[in-house]
Amino acid sequence: MQSTQSETGLAAQLSRLALGIAGAALVALTAVQAWQVVARYVLNDSPGWTEPLALLLLNTAMCLGAAAAVQQRAHFGFPLLVHLAPPALRRGLEIFASLVSAGLGGVLAVGGAQLLLDGWPVRMAGTVLPQGILFAPLSLGGALICLFALLQLRASPAAAVEPR
Repeated sequence: MQSTQSETGLAAQLSRLALGIAGAALVALTAVQAWQVVARYVLNDSPGWTEPLALLLLNTAMCLGAAAAVQQRAHFGFPLLVHLAPPALRRGLEIFASLVSAGLGGVLAVGGAQLLLDGWPVRMAGTVLPQGILFAPLSLGGALICLFALLQLRASPAAAVEPR
């Protein structure tokens, strides 16, 4: 049980880090979009780098925020169905949900990594960044979703009953 507790502590720390990065990405996204509006409508000189950077920041916020939600059991689900189910079925539904989340996270991680590598040599219009970098948050977020879901499979049944 000790290794499960340390894994849970590490997962919580990773989740907080992902959530912090997602929050910082949203703040930066707001600043980038504000600059885009000022540059376009006040200065009449729209910079080309704002749209690609906004896409990267939005991808980061969405993917890392989704991973943190999986770790905190705050992701999309049917909690009423699970709550009303008998205890034996409840654990089965929780295991099923974790397996589905882990599978989807794995698909996102692998697919995101393939897109990242395929788009790396291509430069995004308006910036020097490689186009593949847009898929780095998808791959990282998918890997974290998979990790968090697999760790939930190891959690005790009592810990999985109520979402946080």
